[in-house]
Amino acid sequence: MNTFFNKWYKNHALGYKILLYLVTTLFIVYLFPKTGKFRYSFEKSKPWQSESLYAPFNFAIKKSIDEIDKEKREIENQSPLYFDVNKNVEKQVLSNYLDGFNRVFVDSSAFSIENSDLFKKGKVLINKLYNSGILDSEYGYSNERSVILVTSNKVQNELQYGRLYKIGELRKIVEKELGNGIKLNSKKRMVSLFFDVLKPNLSLNKSITEKVLEEELSQISLTRGHIEKDQLIVSKGQVIEEDQYDILTSLKSEYESHVWNTKNYNWVLVAYTLLVALALLMLLLFLKKYRTEVFLNNTKVTFIFFNIALMILLTTLVINFNSQYIYVVPLCILPLVLKAFFDARLGLFAHVLTVLLLGFIVPNSYEYMFLQIIAGMVTILTVSELYKRANLFISVGQITFIYIIAYFAFFVIHEGQLTGLKWQTFGLFILCGLATLFVQPLIYIYEKIFGLVSDVSLLELSDTNTKLLKELSNKAPGTFHHSLNVANLAEASANEIGANAMLIRVGALYHDIGKMNNPTYFTENQSTGINPHDELSSKESAKIIIDHAIKGIEIAKKYNLPDRVIDFIRTHHGTSLVYYFYMKEKAENEVVDLKDFTYPGPKPFSKETAILMMCDSVEAASKSLKEPTSTKINDFVENIINKQMENGQFLNADITFKEIQSIKKVLKSKLANIYHLRIEYPE
Repeated sequence: MNTFFNKWYKNHALGYKILLYLVTTLFIVYLFPKTGKFRYSFEKSKPWQSESLYAPFNFAIKKSIDEIDKEKREIENQSPLYFDVNKNVEKQVLSNYLDGFNRVFVDSSAFSIENSDLFKKGKVLINKLYNSGILDSEYGYSNERSVILVTSNKVQNELQYGRLYKIGELRKIVEKELGNGIKLNSKKRMVSLFFDVLKPNLSLNKSITEKVLEEELSQISLTRGHIEKDQLIVSKGQVIEEDQYDILTSLKSEYESHVWNTKNYNWVLVAYTLLVALALLMLLLFLKKYRTEVFLNNTKVTFIFFNIALMILLTTLVINFNSQYIYVVPLCILPLVLKAFFDARLGLFAHVLTVLLLGFIVPNSYEYMFLQIIAGMVTILTVSELYKRANLFISVGQITFIYIIAYFAFFVIHEGQLTGLKWQTFGLFILCGLATLFVQPLIYIYEKIFGLVSDVSLLELSDTNTKLLKELSNKAPGTFHHSLNVANLAEASANEIGANAMLIRVGALYHDIGKMNNPTYFTENQSTGINPHDELSSKESAKIIIDHAIKGIEIAKKYNLPDRVIDFIRTHHGTSLVYYFYMKEKAENEVVDLKDFTYPGPKPFSKETAILMMCDSVEAASKSLKEPTSTKINDFVENIINKQMENGQFLNADITFKEIQSIKKVLKSKLANIYHLRIEYPE
């Protein structure tokens, strides 16, 4: 049992990667549709490219969504409307009319013949209005719509909606029915009286109307026709007409339906799992072979897998909502983020794998994959120095333009014309570009969650007004000036060989922060000419010098500097000797323990840390040059770096001899400029 736990402890990092690999695979498979996938691709008005297709089983031809919607609209327009009739309203209106008429015309001399005829005419008009009915609201239905009037749950009358009277139309109707044979004053009084007494007696019975409509809609057939097994559907090379397209669409839908695949469900699940596992395995193998540092860091591997799963999750959610909005998902955020934290090659590799996985679930998979892979390539090629906001906006504009161009080309290929071009899709691409701008705050969030470092953070750390660098400049001004010089040399060297210039500049600025504890023990800070090492033994002096690296790591962790920056503090002296005090001790004692005068390391393990070691040693030692000339500087640089190479300080760094020679050339040129070497002119 102890042996098992020991093995597990030694290989726990690998065990975690296996667990992460399995969990991510299962999560992605869970998001995928659990149905079969139709093996053929086809388009309307295009030739059938595969072999002649015969029906593999009996299936019905499904109606298109447009056909079903058309039938629904026809049924909705023909379905009757049910209105409840309130009989009491008419009786109440007649009673109010009688009272109101007597009151309005009380000033007339008794009841003249005119008033008697007027009263009868008004009563006839009321009977006419309520014979059809007055609506309690403007419902906005078509005038031809069938209406059924219901009284006490019994059908009273059937007529058209246009024959019902609306409140807003009553004034015109009353004035028209009263005619012109009435005195103007009497007519105005009658119109006013009608507005006082008339009340609606019809109200829509929503429950009955909707119930009848639902019953009629439920009777719509979703199919039209039937295809028998082994019946020829389409021949090879035959142009797919509309009828054949509908048949093929029905076959595809039936083939991918749960009904057809119930018996094959487990096999479909296994097949999806194998393909997803294979894709993610390629990613792990890529990391192991070409990005060993990333592969060994479980946090970074988790970060990569998390982003891939997140993009697939977002795309799946959009497809389930409405597949027309699939291009709103800012998939190019994935290569942007990975490039910001790692490198372009890893970002593109992960992006392509993600697009391949999404090809299983998106409609028009070839078109989608082509557009997304091209967009990913443009992202990698155009986005540089992400911390510069203008660069991001320019790159997002280029990505959006590529989307639009590629989509336009595909549309012309499919349709053969520009008619019917879906302009709203261009709007989706613009929204996708705007969503891609969210990468800036997303990178900040990722830095806090996963503890990673991007160029944006490095730019912030390179500001010499940060609290730590301010403290360094106050406590150890000589060291601060030395760090600035080293940063300039290292940045120039990094640019020469294509290393990360921003990272190495930040590393150079902070590499000697450990000297703040005992600044006067380092020559660059000894402004008074007093050397405190004169009162110490060689071992004690060497210990103080060596400890500045260890103290620097402690200070860096206290100020939450990223590990990538701390690596420069840890490695900038490698395992080299504190040579001056070692030789001093050797002159005094025959037996000297090398450990007492050797930095604990580790040795530089990247191009950037190796460059810093060279630049730090060269810049520090250059202060001892007296009357420097080009020859002296060349020999000086060669001796220092060659000695580091002889001591094996760069064995763990992925840096070549050619790159080291380029760095030497840069250092010689920079030092020559620093010391203002000029040609000696004759007197």
